[in-house]
Amino acid sequence: MTEHVTNASSCLNKCKWYLQPLPKCLSIEPQWSNLGFILFPFLESPCKGNPLDFVFIIDSSRSVRPDDYEKVKTFIINILRFLDVGPDATRVGLIQYGSIVQNEFSLNTFKKKADVENAVRNMIHLASGTMTGLAIQYTMNVAFSKAEGARPLDMHIPRIAMIVTDGRPQDMVTEVSAKARESGIQMFAIGVGRVDMSTLRAIGSDPHDNYVFLVANFSQIETLTSVFQSKLCGGPNLCAVIDHHCEHLCFNTPGSYMCRCRKGYTLNLDRKTCKAQDLCAVEDHGCEHYCVNVPGSHECRCRAGYQLNEDKKTCSRMDYCDLGNHGCEHDCLSTGTSYICRCQRGFILNTDGKTCRSTFPCSHTLWQSHKALPGIGVTTFSLITGEDICAMGLHGCDHECVNIEDSYICRCSKSYLLNPDRKTCRDHIRIYLKILRKCFRLNVHSGVDHCAVNGHGCEHLCLNTDESFICQCYEGYILNDDLKSCNRMDYCAVNANGCEHFCVNTDKSYVCQCFEGYMLNDDGKTCRILFWSIESSSTWSQSLPHAFWQTLAEILCEFCHSPIKATFVKHPGYCCSIHSVCTVSPSSWKTVTPLYILKQIFNEMLKCADGVIDLVFVIDGSKSLGPSNFELVKKFVNGIVESLEISHMATHVGLLQYSTKVRTEFTLAQHSSSEEVKKAVAQMQYMGRGSMTGSALRHMFENSFTTTEGARPPSAKVPKVSIVFTDGRSQDDVLEWATKAQEAGIAMYAVGVGKAIEDELREIASEPDDKHLYYAEDFTNMGEIANKLMSQICEGTNAKRS
Repeated sequence: MTEHVTNASSCLNKCKWYLQPLPKCLSIEPQWSNLGFILFPFLESPCKGNPLDFVFIIDSSRSVRPDDYEKVKTFIINILRFLDVGPDATRVGLIQYGSIVQNEFSLNTFKKKADVENAVRNMIHLASGTMTGLAIQYTMNVAFSKAEGARPLDMHIPRIAMIVTDGRPQDMVTEVSAKARESGIQMFAIGVGRVDMSTLRAIGSDPHDNYVFLVANFSQIETLTSVFQSKLCGGPNLCAVIDHHCEHLCFNTPGSYMCRCRKGYTLNLDRKTCKAQDLCAVEDHGCEHYCVNVPGSHECRCRAGYQLNEDKKTCSRMDYCDLGNHGCEHDCLSTGTSYICRCQRGFILNTDGKTCRSTFPCSHTLWQSHKALPGIGVTTFSLITGEDICAMGLHGCDHECVNIEDSYICRCSKSYLLNPDRKTCRDHIRIYLKILRKCFRLNVHSGVDHCAVNGHGCEHLCLNTDESFICQCYEGYILNDDLKSCNRMDYCAVNANGCEHFCVNTDKSYVCQCFEGYMLNDDGKTCRILFWSIESSSTWSQSLPHAFWQTLAEILCEFCHSPIKATFVKHPGYCCSIHSVCTVSPSSWKTVTPLYILKQIFNEMLKCADGVIDLVFVIDGSKSLGPSNFELVKKFVNGIVESLEISHMATHVGLLQYSTKVRTEFTLAQHSSSEEVKKAVAQMQYMGRGSMTGSALRHMFENSFTTTEGARPPSAKVPKVSIVFTDGRSQDDVLEWATKAQEAGIAMYAVGVGKAIEDELREIASEPDDKHLYYAEDFTNMGEIANKLMSQICEGTNAKRS
């Protein structure tokens, strides 16, 4: 049957239309035949497809213009009109993303289609970055979770995600998209404009012809509506009409099909075959000893010598004696994997390991022959055992016999040990010397030379024993778990080395070393900046005459104790107060060595004594840094803190740590001395998650430099400085908040290490880059960076105040 259209213009006024290729079976009036397409009414009645869990992922970045943003909302509403929306039908959720991910509504938020459409119309454009990978990860971990309204996978309701984007993502999408698809999400990728097709293919499901779409501009996105109507509203039962090769189960999806596995199995990478699921790995099994996978589930098991308790998770040591088959004549004692028999007092175990015999040597003979001995019966025997058994001369002790209750024991003289027969004695000094001789002369031993006749495999030394051999290592090495190979002993790891910077192993011990720009103190553990290290043995100091040092000490100490309160000594780029140099009374100033005084002066020169600042550290605590490097970052911070004069009237210091979230470790108002700040830095706990540098910059800009957190008011004209440390790419946009901070007069210093991104560092740092951006390939050069950074901050802040 064909539909005959005679008045298309009248239909345009009554119906909603969309473009569709001209079907061959449709006849139309000649005046419309040259259009090449026909206008079909857009059906508002829901399609009769299967229920779906459907999440829109909308790019809300700066590159999407406001009018184009409205076209995207219209496209979404048109898709909704042919979906049967409801709690038991298709559930719809929507997130939009820029530099952050914003959940507009979840799968379980609305029950009526009209409410969903109103929520779409009321969306507000974010106009920030393009963190597409972060949005996909949120969709997989949160949007399709049970808490957000997603139905369980075993209900086999298709999970559909439709992403609309117009630009290149600022983060990685390939890996997270693959994980989303592996979790059972069908990914539709719609690109608009200059989107890289390879990016869309990395996001979309296979086959790409069914899941990846690219249009030239936002005006053309509406042409995809009909395509998705046919895909989402069902179609032929592909599982029934094609050879799908699914090993377990086949399920129809919009425009395609997918393979699923039975409970207890997971889909392989070929998306068709199945493998038994390692439930022990993916579930919190709680087994005390072992978790063992069984079809569709798991069970707990115990190590040898243990049995499973009633809770089916914990284990208790097995009491082998309770099994009742031990055969012990006297007592049974359970061990780790078996049991042993023991005898009561006055008895010893026979060679069968089960029966016992008396320790009185003649008891058996007297007992058996008491009838043959006139006048000696059981009573007589009992009286004998209560007498001085040692005095009877039947004990057989090599050295000494000692009576005990109902029996006796043998003892040996000093420097002798009792043999296993409990009667004879051996010279243990001689035995010990024999053992030493065997250890150091490998060929002197009793029996076979096992080291020579066996392929012992020892890496260093092979030592014979009576029945076999053992491997040993040279001094400074330890034997590995294979009991054959050797590793150099890690003295730094096994000792509480106390090194301030880092520890280096030597042949027999370890030494502490310092970062570049520092040198080791006399305690061999702590470090100081090289500029502070002026020793009496320095060549240049020895070359100066003693009279110079005497005069210098005299002049300086007179300044220290003069009543003049505003005396300063000048040094290029620095300004420091001389009053903090001398620490002795006027009567004893001659006891202060000139080098001590000069050292104190140089120490003060490194401080911004006259350069009062409000300084906030912004420290990356992401997972890529690692706990050991985080400790080095803390030392880097404290190295800068040491060169500051911190007090209520001088410099204020605050610190933020960030990963996925931002945490204020301490505010500008919290600490009033460098010791307090250093202690707070040392106590920081590593966060170890993501890297949201943009969020940290926003928190710093909006909160850290407020008067409530300890910053001086603008009228005080105290310079505001922020040092941002990072070791990798940010997961959000840094430019917006870095720019706002710079425009607000905050001097931004960017310090990058390792995989830090140069472009991001330049966005964070103030101009010029050569004075505000610092980078090191690893942490060995952090001391040098700290010196340069502190010098630049002091120079910059002093210049501002002047």
